[in-house]
Amino acid sequence: MRKVRDYDAELKALEEKARSLKARRVEQLGALVTSTGADTLDMETLAGVLLSAVKSQNTDEKEGWRASGAAFFQRRGRKSTRKTDSNGNSGASQPGADPAPGSGAASD
Repeated sequence: MRKVRDYDAELKALEEKARSLKARRVEQLGALVTSTGADTLDMETLAGVLLSAVKSQNTDEKEGWRASGAAFFQRRGRKSTRKTDSNGNSGASQPGADPAPGSGAASD
């Protein structure tokens, strides 16, 4: 005989997972703002910059921003690999690990 599925429990679990993913995304975006130094801007300026970027139709400009962002995360990754632990091993992250919060490498 088939086991009866508890749809309410499954729905609650999915809702909790969605809340967790949303909270993680908000945390990553906050870390991105802080790590780029954008937290020094006032809220109105930062909002205006982001709104302009979202509205922009210029693909060359967007590609330039993307390349600049990718270079930023690569520089951050290199900084962490220069550190060494007590065994003399490099502090590089595990293969496949997210190099930095908000990098877009993780699927949300």
